[in-house]
Amino acid sequence: MNAFFKFQTGKWTAPLTVLIGAALALIAFGPLAVEEDNSFPSSGLPESAESVQAEEIRQQLPQSGGSLALVVYSSDEELTSEQLSWIQGTPNPQTKTMVGGANEKFLAFSNLEIQGQVVVPPAEISEDGKAALISIPLDAAEEFRETTERIESMRELAPQGMPEGLEVHVTGPEAFNKDLGSIFEGANDTLITTTAIVVALLLLITYRSPVLWIIPLVIVGVADGAGGNLARQVAAAFGYTPDASVVGILSVLVFGAGTNYALLLISRYREELLLHEDRREAMRAAVRGAGPAILASGSTVAVAVGLLMLAELEGRQVLGLVSAVGIVVAMFAGLVILPAALVMFPRQIFWPLIPKFGAANPFEKSIWSKLGTQVSKRPVAISAIGIILLGTLASGGLGIKTGLSATEVFMEKPEAVVGQEVLAESFSAGAANPTQVIVSTSIVDSATDVIAGVEGVDEITNAGGTAEYTQLDVVIDAEPESNAAYDIIRELRAALDGLSNEATALVGGQDATSMDSSDATARDQALLVPLILMAVFLILILLLRSLLTPVLLLLAVVGSFFSAVGASWLVFQYILGFPALELSVFVIAFLFLVALGVDYSIFLVTRAQEEAVEFGTREGMRRALGATGGVITSAGILLAAVFSVLGVLPLVSLAQIGIIVCIGVLLDTLLVRTVLVPAMAFKLGAKFWWPRKEFAD
Repeated sequence: MNAFFKFQTGKWTAPLTVLIGAALALIAFGPLAVEEDNSFPSSGLPESAESVQAEEIRQQLPQSGGSLALVVYSSDEELTSEQLSWIQGTPNPQTKTMVGGANEKFLAFSNLEIQGQVVVPPAEISEDGKAALISIPLDAAEEFRETTERIESMRELAPQGMPEGLEVHVTGPEAFNKDLGSIFEGANDTLITTTAIVVALLLLITYRSPVLWIIPLVIVGVADGAGGNLARQVAAAFGYTPDASVVGILSVLVFGAGTNYALLLISRYREELLLHEDRREAMRAAVRGAGPAILASGSTVAVAVGLLMLAELEGRQVLGLVSAVGIVVAMFAGLVILPAALVMFPRQIFWPLIPKFGAANPFEKSIWSKLGTQVSKRPVAISAIGIILLGTLASGGLGIKTGLSATEVFMEKPEAVVGQEVLAESFSAGAANPTQVIVSTSIVDSATDVIAGVEGVDEITNAGGTAEYTQLDVVIDAEPESNAAYDIIRELRAALDGLSNEATALVGGQDATSMDSSDATARDQALLVPLILMAVFLILILLLRSLLTPVLLLLAVVGSFFSAVGASWLVFQYILGFPALELSVFVIAFLFLVALGVDYSIFLVTRAQEEAVEFGTREGMRRALGATGGVITSAGILLAAVFSVLGVLPLVSLAQIGIIVCIGVLLDTLLVRTVLVPAMAFKLGAKFWWPRKEFAD
């Protein structure tokens, strides 16, 4: 490794190292560049899911190629005769049909023909008389652009000539596809810009230098872009296409972790400049000192997120794969490119706080060193206070609710969702997206009777089929993707299971797909949580060559996770007004918080081991806390701020992940790493490293 360090920091080879990094980045931004997918996250369910099996058969039916848009006209009061006449039209005595109604606005989009004439069915008036629904049958769009254009055209036509007192919304499956596909447009650009601004400000505050902050920001920013392109290429090789939410999380993760690695390296470099007159030798010492901690930290995160590849849902598999690639790129940038870039400049780059050779190390008298001294005097009492605080915060999560309906998952609701809410007030809540039951044609009658007997079923329509299969569209009286809808879906499946074993009866559609995703999430959580803990535990054992220390570190970080969830739930309920925790949030937040939160303890404990060789465990921990306190605090605040930026994306789930990780990282940084871990070391002394025996108390 010495040969590599010399090459990396040499007078002529350091610029060459940076050029090699730049060349790799150009390849990533050039030949490896991938156009971003602004699509809404898909279900990604395995083929064994009943909703997937139902959809596979449905695609074989004659009517499967169509789609649907719904136009909802509504009023706060019962519709007036003028409004009804405009919506429904007037009777034609010859054809005995209504003509001149609002439905005729949309003839150009309809794929329904009767006696050679293109028609749109007339408006259906709700029982309360306050709303009218126009259903427009459509050909399936081959491209998303086609969906966008025709929904935008419908929304432009719908209010034209509309009487006063009416509101109109275009919703239904086609409008949902358009709105959900468009909602991320430009969002990730906003995310990256906001993240870069936050990182720049915090680096400027941390270094108090007008120049130094630019170098890590540029390198991490390039690593983010290059890592994103490389990750998408790797995902494509596995047959995956990361959606916009995955790309957003990836950017936050790479920016946050990459900047943390930069902070740790630069802090150690500043220390070594006090001990070495030659800045190149100082950088080599800094990489030797900080490198193992950065490598262990990055490996912990990469392995932990990589375990998401074992999840049932494809979206989590994609997130795990691209995040692992992104972290590896961030580590490469922090351990290879950043040291070479920094050493190209003289130590004056730290101006005005230039570290001078031979000067006293300010960390030895820092506030963190003094804090370590105070904690060492009363480790049991102080740690007890910390544990009580964590427990109090964790209690905020008692009675936590999980599961958001389709209309609750957005930070700002698109028109399709608003239209669905209006529709649900006057019509059956499931009218916009009927549950699709696929049955063998031979049992259509008996299946219809069974379905009609399920409580919550409002309407059953035979949508046609083939000699083998028939599709029954079932309207249920429950808000889409709500727990009430899931209960009805489960009852439908249980009731249909009682039919002939040789016949097919599968329940699919939006609600069934969401319910299957919910069940898969529960299975993923049961599998991944223990695997993540086990993986982090094994990495800590390999790094520290200890058994007790990893156990203590994991207990502390898991405690901070549940405290973060409890504190976040209070924020969600009483400040942000979120009705529940989105189902996938728990496992994703747990993954990131455990993997990233333990990083700060790794930074502290690896330095404490280094100091304990000469000064013993208790003094080594105090000195380590003094040396790393400032940089770890800066890193934690920066990472917390970066994850909070997820709130600029349009999904409630991403905001919830960001807030939980933000609070958890702050707890890890300011309480766990500052108080609890040092208190354990101060209390246990050399036993802290059990079974290792080479350290004194």
